[in-house]
Amino acid sequence: MKKKTNLLVGQSGGPTTVINASLAGVISEAFQNESIGRVYGSVNGIMGVLEENFTDLSEQFEGNQAAINQLKITPSMYLGSCRVKLTEHEKDETDFQKIFDIFQKYNIGYFLYIGGNDSMDTVAKLSKYAQERNIDVCILGVPKTIDNDLMEIDHTPGFGSAAKYIASSLLEIAHDTYIYYVQSVVIVEIMGRNAGWLTASAALARNEYSSAPHLIYLPEKPFSVDKFIEDVKEQLKSKKQVVIAVSEGIKDADGEYISAKSSQTDQFGHVMLSGTGKYLESVVQSEIGCKVRSIELNVLQRCAAHMSSMTDIDEAFELGKKGVRAALEGKTGEMASLHRTSDFPYRIKYDSVPISKVANKEKMIPEQWITENDTNVSQELIDYMRPLIQGEVQVEYRDGIPNYTLLFKGK
Repeated sequence: MKKKTNLLVGQSGGPTTVINASLAGVISEAFQNESIGRVYGSVNGIMGVLEENFTDLSEQFEGNQAAINQLKITPSMYLGSCRVKLTEHEKDETDFQKIFDIFQKYNIGYFLYIGGNDSMDTVAKLSKYAQERNIDVCILGVPKTIDNDLMEIDHTPGFGSAAKYIASSLLEIAHDTYIYYVQSVVIVEIMGRNAGWLTASAALARNEYSSAPHLIYLPEKPFSVDKFIEDVKEQLKSKKQVVIAVSEGIKDADGEYISAKSSQTDQFGHVMLSGTGKYLESVVQSEIGCKVRSIELNVLQRCAAHMSSMTDIDEAFELGKKGVRAALEGKTGEMASLHRTSDFPYRIKYDSVPISKVANKEKMIPEQWITENDTNVSQELIDYMRPLIQGEVQVEYRDGIPNYTLLFKGK
């Protein structure tokens, strides 16, 4: 009898509220297929593969539907994460040789990697290496990122829940602000280096009694401090309180980040951004002189599972399942994906796309969706985002706080 082939799954990049839902989808689908033997998890992504730091997910989850259900609604990464970018094998194939030797040792026939852009780069490099050397391992990507900036997918798992948190927070900030009969400005800084999807989601806070945020600034458009001050002054002519949503990644006409006052970079060479809201607060204080406050949401929306979108969780779970099905069909060097077939009613279909069309590319907000002198977003963008935040999750509470699955610590 032919020995069953094992599956290995890893997670990497920044956390989201639904990346474990994708992991649960991978696990569930793998358990349904008799040709898959054990299901292993790589602790801390590709770094765990290189260090041979695996955990047996079959042992932990097979036959335990309650544990899988709890995993689905637990934020962050059960398997831990890393931010490791492999060197091209043409320059140095040491790590590649080690990875595939370990795959052979554990009889790994399928490797699924759940993550964002840098993770898809890993999928691209590993699948290329395997194909060039006729190594029989199917390597698939499963998408995640709150930034919603992956190509070849209508939207990414994690974005909908983050958008729901941001919109809810903006509405609550507006409630906090409106009670005072005093002229004021509140600047809310939202994550987003080059793509403004998260900041744009602040527009979902608007309702029949509140038009906040009154100004929205996205990184897709050049930012002028002088114009910003004029925009704020214009809003104050008709409003006592002005609420502003601004991306951390806004840049001036020369392409320099407003917040990049130092040359500090992360391990991928990305400028480390922070302080955009605080800087603009000081400008408003100096140029206008009214009451002003800046709020930096920072990482808060990444693991706010108490405010997850059920749509987001369900889609993340299905994308994990789709990744396994694609691997079982013999596909490799691809990413599980979803595409919208209808807006009203909202409908999607699942497929997979070549990883070469995804890795190291970035999806920006279309120019026609940025309106009103570059300070607002169109109804088309709102209609695109609205379905993604629908549905509430029943989170179990213990001692007054959410009861999540304990994250696996590994070695």
